[in-house]
Amino acid sequence: QVFSSVTCILNMSVFKDWFVLEDLVEEMKKQSPALNFGPLQPNGQVAVQGSFPAIKGLRDHLLLKAKSLSEKGQRKESKSCQKPRRRLQEHGRTTETRNSVCDGEKQVVVLDTDIYHFMRHLYPWIFPVNGDVVISDVIDGDVTTVCVESARKAEAGQVLSVRKRIESQSLKLHQTLRRERISYEGHSRDEKQRYKQVCERLKDLYPHVLVIPYDTHIDFIGFPSEVFEFTKKVIR
Repeated sequence: QVFSSVTCILNMSVFKDWFVLEDLVEEMKKQSPALNFGPLQPNGQVAVQGSFPAIKGLRDHLLLKAKSLSEKGQRKESKSCQKPRRRLQEHGRTTETRNSVCDGEKQVVVLDTDIYHFMRHLYPWIFPVNGDVVISDVIDGDVTTVCVESARKAEAGQVLSVRKRIESQSLKLHQTLRRERISYEGHSRDEKQRYKQVCERLKDLYPHVLVIPYDTHIDFIGFPSEVFEFTKKVIR
């Protein structure tokens, strides 16, 4: 929220036994179009520049990939769906995800938890509910990992399309959403209850403001003008 752009150095050499590093970097560019990638160095390092949430998402994606490869290496008796140093373009697939599975397709996207809750609240159509695609989430503090997985009837392209739709909308909201917070510190139980009652009365007037109550505080997430006005009325 402070810096518009940050730079990090990624050491891709840890993947050299599994992938052609040039292809892996190209995959990362396609998955994270908001980031700028420098040239791949002979030692496997590459500079990446962009917003902190985008870089954090890329980092989490690579950590999941490394964990998946580690688990596969430990299961030598099992048949691997992924051959060592295979080119990412094989079989028409250009996107590598958290886990490659033989009987379906799985895509993972890492989101800011506030943005994820807001999208669920205001854009439920982004998360389809049908027999073709299954969506699950793991909320871990400020980061939420969303897994989009195919059912038996879903095609690989359909799962990829859902993941891209979630990712695209989250990037748009990252530029515009704002969070306001009221702390319960020093407030009695009755005062906390009055806050909740006021929020209930106001929420119909502000359908685009998401209210998330916690034990220690209450968060308001929305577009700047609306969430500021909503918070001011609650405090009054």
